Amino acid sequence: MIYKLVNPRLFLFFTLLLAAFVVRAADEFPLRPDPPHLVNDFSGILSTSQVSALEHKLDLFNQRTSTQIAIVIVKDLFGHEKGEYAFQLAEKWGIGQKGKNNGILVLVKPKTKDGETGKVFIAVGYGLEGAVPDITARKTIIAAEMMPSFQENDYYSGLDKATTVLMSLTSGEFTADQYDKQVSKKSVFPGFGLLLLIFAVIMLFNRNRYRTVGADGGGGSLLGSIWLLSMLGGRGGGGSWNDFSGGGGGDSGGFGGFGGGSFGGGGAGGEW
Repeated sequence: MIYKLVNPRLFLFFTLLLAAFVVRAADEFPLRPDPPHLVNDFSGILSTSQVSALEHKLDLFNQRTSTQIAIVIVKDLFGHEKGEYAFQLAEKWGIGQKGKNNGILVLVKPKTKDGETGKVFIAVGYGLEGAVPDITARKTIIAAEMMPSFQENDYYSGLDKATTVLMSLTSGEFTADQYDKQVSKKSVFPGFGLLLLIFAVIMLFNRNRYRTVGADGGGGSLLGSIWLLSMLGGRGGGGSWNDFSGGGGGDSGGFGGFGGGSFGGGGAGGEW
């Protein structure tokens, strides 16, 4: 009786429409790689050697700590918000270990030549949300480590710097608070160094214009000291966070695969 009430052609039409929708939805998210990889560039913006270098680095870190940091670069988000896309993809792939939920997905959608906005999102698994707070992911890792390089189309450097910081944070080399403070300090000191440099130039100009000292100078040591201080100020008064190494050395045996980690909404993104 129900069959007679339904137009067979209409039923077939909606069945095909639903099938097409399901296929399209599946195509929006790349399949989990087989064999598995931690670095997956579906856009072709990285060279083969760059992919290999990042893969080796992250694979060694995974072997040493079991924390899985995956990089996925896609051409299109198919209308999805960057965070939504990142969390769905991370869940589909199961990045991180089941039970530990110690996975991180660094998702990048490059800026296109026709002006389409570039997007990045760092999705953090349940178990690492304390080590990588949202504000640290957004204001320091993305803004300070990734964006400057991405804006110059240097995707490798941005990803290399960001993953180094993520490795150090998740392995406990330093805390998010310590990292945030160091980045803030680095952003202040260059301005201070510039002021010292300008002051040194003014001193040099005045010294040449109103020279009254003898052949042995008299003001040279002061000028040299000011110049040295300006150079130190420009360096930020400390080492770069990029000096941290999470690899630990040794040869990589090849990434064994994702473990089924879960994500609860921790992370942050940016656009350029």
